[in-house]
Amino acid sequence: AQARRLVAAGARGVLIKGGHAEGDESVDHLLTADGLVRRFSGTRYPTRNTHGTGCTLSAAVAAGLAKGMTLEQAVRAAKAYVSDAIAAADRLAIGAGHGPVHHFFAVWA
Repeated sequence: AQARRLVAAGARGVLIKGGHAEGDESVDHLLTADGLVRRFSGTRYPTRNTHGTGCTLSAAVAAGLAKGMTLEQAVRAAKAYVSDAIAAADRLAIGAGHGPVHHFFAVWA
């Protein structure tokens, strides 16, 4: 209901992330100004290293938009990037407890 209010107030879209939900799948929903709800799903990885996923997702969406992607393309690319960063997160040995995702998975061996 709140997402629809935000769109009615002028937002081009509202992304509702489902990373903290239960299950084997991580499902996000994008409500766009045309009233459609698009579903983006990905694998949920068994890791505690998910600190910063929301900030990373929003930054990746913004980067996609800056590169000229549509909102849907930017969300799809951002979700894939964050998913890969989570999958690689256990390769980092930073501190203890709830650690960060691996932002540089594509360039660090």
